[in-house]
Amino acid sequence: MLIGKRAVITGSTSGIGLGIARELASNGADVVLNGFGDPKLIEKERVNIELEFAVKAHYINADLREAAPTRDFVEKAAVALGGIDILVNNAGVQHTDLVEDFPIDRWDHIIALNLSAVFHASAAALPYMKRQGWGRIINIASAHGLVGSPAKAAYVAAKHGVVGFTKVAALENAGSGITVNAICPGWVRTELVEKQIQALAAQRNIAVEEAARELLAEKQPSLQFVTPRQLGGAAVFLASEAADQMTGTTMTLDGGWTAR
Repeated sequence: MLIGKRAVITGSTSGIGLGIARELASNGADVVLNGFGDPKLIEKERVNIELEFAVKAHYINADLREAAPTRDFVEKAAVALGGIDILVNNAGVQHTDLVEDFPIDRWDHIIALNLSAVFHASAAALPYMKRQGWGRIINIASAHGLVGSPAKAAYVAAKHGVVGFTKVAALENAGSGITVNAICPGWVRTELVEKQIQALAAQRNIAVEEAARELLAEKQPSLQFVTPRQLGGAAVFLASEAADQMTGTTMTLDGGWTAR
């Protein structure tokens, strides 16, 4: 149980981030949500978390593509919660193109949000964790942090960077009560993946569900999507006492993708 713990989850107004936030809250943690979307829907999710799990839930938005707003966001979250025990770096974006065709602005956007924001948020949260002698940084990387795929140069580069950053931050804080780990999901049927499914269906002139099966068959031997709730369960474990000596690792939830 995480009663009394204070968790900040970036990119948590939908999909993976929201699933993780809900699981942390269901185990007793107060949470700060972050991300874009319909303000009414975000407020509904925030209120639902408070009512369902009897915890405090806040929403603080920020443009995590820039250093100063990202660090300021963490400071505001710490004020709202009264400190930070758990930081989940989840915010991310995707674009696919061949290297020679990859738009420069899309490369910069992906690297800034998927990688640099992990560094800035962690750097801002670590002093709080060091003062209390306990903390958990959980970076949502990807199977693409361990292996590559064509047309995803920026995403793969960023997620490999997240895995490397995780190892360095873990080594720097080993034995301090602070652990740093990465979760590497395979295909999760989020809005980002749904766009890829829709594109494949249009390209092949096939039904959407057939395209989803083809997407899974190409990479994920289980032929099943990972769920946000399963990823939330992994985050709860990493935040638990059972994971006190688990640091600098990559936890794969990918249906066998990286076992090939």
